[in-house]
Amino acid sequence: MAITFLKSKIIRLFKGGDAHDNADEAVNDAKSFTADQQKEAAFDARKRGVRTVRLDRIVGSLGRYQDFDRQFRLKQHMPSARLEQIKTAMRRGQPFKPVKLYQIKDEYYAVDGNHRIAAAKELGHDEILGDVIEFLPTADPFQKILYHERAEFADLTQLPVQIELTEVNQYSYLLDQIVAHQRFLGQETAQPVALQAAARDWHQTIYRPLVKIIQRARLLSSFANRTLDDLYVYISHHQWELGRTRWYGAGIDKLIPKDMEAFRQKMAKSKDCEYPELHQGITAFVLMTVDGKREMKIMDKLHELEQVREIHSVHGDVDLLVKIVLTRDLLSSDAQVIAQFVHERVRQLQGVISTKTLIPGHSLTKAPENDGP
Repeated sequence: MAITFLKSKIIRLFKGGDAHDNADEAVNDAKSFTADQQKEAAFDARKRGVRTVRLDRIVGSLGRYQDFDRQFRLKQHMPSARLEQIKTAMRRGQPFKPVKLYQIKDEYYAVDGNHRIAAAKELGHDEILGDVIEFLPTADPFQKILYHERAEFADLTQLPVQIELTEVNQYSYLLDQIVAHQRFLGQETAQPVALQAAARDWHQTIYRPLVKIIQRARLLSSFANRTLDDLYVYISHHQWELGRTRWYGAGIDKLIPKDMEAFRQKMAKSKDCEYPELHQGITAFVLMTVDGKREMKIMDKLHELEQVREIHSVHGDVDLLVKIVLTRDLLSSDAQVIAQFVHERVRQLQGVISTKTLIPGHSLTKAPENDGP
């Protein structure tokens, strides 16, 4: 058997089999911090302290990248006893000290705590506490500006989490918000408030509530390559800074007041589960001219649509009067949502000749009269 194994080994070497296997294994290795540091020219280091880090952002290691694959799973040839011990301790709720991490851009590399990271990933955890040192890249001019802006923002605010923006000159807007909040807190308490203390309060009472509302509305799925932080900047800037007058969708002001501190006070009175949804109801009336022979079939089809609340066959210039109630998110206009629904769900019905849509401005309604005893 030994001779057979040796023979097959010689054949594999002759054909280059081991070289291919090693190459495939290297491709599947976790990322090497040293290699990526050289690639990004990331040598300017900043201490970030202990913060919560998403596990899916930990992609490599400083010295043990060959022991783990790209998903940070321990490779099969490595002893797993220590990993199993850590997983058992985590299941029991045993506390662990923060792992040590290096950061380049949005990716993290394990310096100490490789097994704890692997165990947490295997157990389905989303986050882990990490003591972070960030290395700022200088290879890409745009990225250099962006990450230096982020680093300066982190240095000034000392927030325990990282805010990730994808456009330059946006961190200055967030800093302006914090400074404005700092002034408000100083007036409220009649004593000076440090910038870092104001930043923590801003993050807890303003930033996090609005981000949770954005998450609940699932707006991020509509914006590829953007972050929740990008959407926070966009929405808060338009709502609190620009203060644009809207003819449609003005009901958003009831969900998110136009004043940042008013929003903070409103959220302070609410629990997480009571945060408002970023969806508004829209009522519209559709006047329809239809083929008389298909009028009843069209009414039946319309009646099947959840958004259609009332259908009336009328006499005059039109044949049907239809009341619809739609919902829209914060970033869509009433007219856009209504036009899409009418075009896709109403005008496509066979026998529809023409439609005219009316959007109410101001409405008055009466409660149903109670005719009973």
